[in-house]
Amino acid sequence: MAALPKTILLLAAVITPVFGFCGARTHLDRRAEGETVPVATFGYFGLGGPLMWHQLSPENSACSTGTNQSPINMVAGSFTLTPASNLTVTLPDTVPEAEFENLGSTIEVVMEGLGGTLELNGLEYELLQFHFHHPSEHVDNGVSMPMEMHMVFSHETQLAVIGVYIDLVDSVSSNATSLHLRRRASSSSMLESIFSSIDGIATPGSVTKTPAFSMTELNDLLDTTDFQRYSGSLTTPPCSEGVEWSVPTKKLALSRETFAKVRDVVGFNSRYPQNTPGMINLLAMAKLE
Repeated sequence: MAALPKTILLLAAVITPVFGFCGARTHLDRRAEGETVPVATFGYFGLGGPLMWHQLSPENSACSTGTNQSPINMVAGSFTLTPASNLTVTLPDTVPEAEFENLGSTIEVVMEGLGGTLELNGLEYELLQFHFHHPSEHVDNGVSMPMEMHMVFSHETQLAVIGVYIDLVDSVSSNATSLHLRRRASSSSMLESIFSSIDGIATPGSVTKTPAFSMTELNDLLDTTDFQRYSGSLTTPPCSEGVEWSVPTKKLALSRETFAKVRDVVGFNSRYPQNTPGMINLLAMAKLE
């Protein structure tokens, strides 16, 4: 690969400390009381986009060298299909309110301390937050969905993420070739309640409160779905690996009107699909060429 221009290298050096912090902060750390919402310094276009993440900080080297990166195209052989009985998700029936933040790179509902656990492989993980990507980061056999919700669980230093596809009500899904995906005919009351406060976080760094929302529908979905599981990574810098991914074969749905409002705030925030788990990183392969 040709040497990078000095201006690009200088840009990377300047934003390295903040970038590494924000990348981890999104997923792992609780914002202190009264502290402003940290705005991510990476993005999805140009010099701050996924092709350049590894240049923004030495901590992000896995973004270009890791061999178990996320997201992926969910095709046969790239995941293990397991029943719901292989993992236990417990969510509160109702959340009175939760902090709803705009991190610049995504919008996030903070769930730490509000209840929510995942039992997987003998470990109990705590639900820290869930955030949203537009369009979906994981791809179902070549077909993307309008959105994807990532539920981030933590056990000490280990992470597990449940990635739930979000479709549109009455969407035509005949192009989806996976026989595992099930459509939903009605909009999710949980998502509609949460996104009713989207206007309060229209700008990066803003925070508001959600109204009360029920998680019963999501609980029922996760109790009755199969999961496509694999070991991958964070889909944002520093792209750390060892993340246990579980993608339900059932989906949530959203009304077109609400989707349009969310899309206008979130914009495009999806990393491109990575290579099959265990295979060479696509950026490393491009460098060889």
